[in-house]
Amino acid sequence: MPKKVLFCATVDFHFKAFHLPYLQWFKEQGWEVHVAANGDLELPYTDRKYSIPIQRSPLKKENIKAYSELKAIMDKNEYEIIHCHTPMGGALARLAARQARKQGTKVIYTAHGFHFCKGAPLINWALYYPIEKLLAHYTDCLITINDEDYKLCIQHGFKARRIEKVHGVGIDPMRFCPVTDDYKAELKQKNGYKTEDFLMFYAAEFNANKNQQLLIRALALIKQEVPYARLLLAGKGPLFNESYELANKLGVADRVDFLGYRTDIDGILPMCDVAVASSLREGLPVNIMEAMSCGLPVVATDNRGHRELICNDENGWVMSPNDLAGMSDKIRALAGNEDLRMKLGSSGRSRIESMYSINKVMVEKSDIYASFMDELEVVKWAVQ
Repeated sequence: MPKKVLFCATVDFHFKAFHLPYLQWFKEQGWEVHVAANGDLELPYTDRKYSIPIQRSPLKKENIKAYSELKAIMDKNEYEIIHCHTPMGGALARLAARQARKQGTKVIYTAHGFHFCKGAPLINWALYYPIEKLLAHYTDCLITINDEDYKLCIQHGFKARRIEKVHGVGIDPMRFCPVTDDYKAELKQKNGYKTEDFLMFYAAEFNANKNQQLLIRALALIKQEVPYARLLLAGKGPLFNESYELANKLGVADRVDFLGYRTDIDGILPMCDVAVASSLREGLPVNIMEAMSCGLPVVATDNRGHRELICNDENGWVMSPNDLAGMSDKIRALAGNEDLRMKLGSSGRSRIESMYSINKVMVEKSDIYASFMDELEVVKWAVQ
């Protein structure tokens, strides 16, 4: 009878976007793979999918039902390993798995960027910090994806059995890769742009944290000096209309392309010249890693995730979210210096290949999984 692993998160799209290689890895080891999350997506490499009404807000009453359903699933299937993700998926799964752990189940939790961090609102610390610290007691391995979160867990005495750091979810450098100048020009023309257009790209949900309005204001500051600059914004969200109205108000609506939700980021990034990012809080942003893998320099706001990826004057710059003039200056410098763009972009690409590629991260994650598989085998033989 095959061993079973359960992956749990708040929504099932989380697995489609970030974790399919790891579901596949378990299948290749001969394990039965189950997924529990809110949503009805069909996922490959999955033997059984449970739609659970997990809500992002810890205050939603539906989470009580979600907890009960998760516990029933765990009691029924007797998983050897449970790997949970996202704040609410991770909280409910670890609570539901307390009895299973006593019977030998190994529980892994990946923190994709704690909501409490340097500069985070006090409410985030008051709400999320005590929950995460308490739940660490029910965690066999707490995986962090940036230095700040890792050090926080150590310094604040989080009592997980193990605390590890991995380099994100892994980027495919063959899918996200630089292109020749000729092909970049061809892509621009194919998508309705001029060869000389200076394309800045940012993919993110339109919300207060992602802060797209900073980028629109930066574009407005350089519109006279860099008349061929254009800002491409992929995504949707509650602040979409407000951002659109700001572009109109500042007279740059004709230079901001609101692309909506896109699934072809790998086809858009290669034609762009610079990646920009304006978020206030990040864990380890995939959008920046994808851009770096495509050889784009990055101009971004200063937060733990951006600091982890961007080294000033090496592959881009990070600056205060309040430094509108500074961001505009860096964009202006890149627009007028192709050699600088090439130098910074090449450095970023090398950084992805050496540290953040899917192959590198797969080794880190599979080593963690394998160590628990070995523990399970030892226990099995000891019982026999």
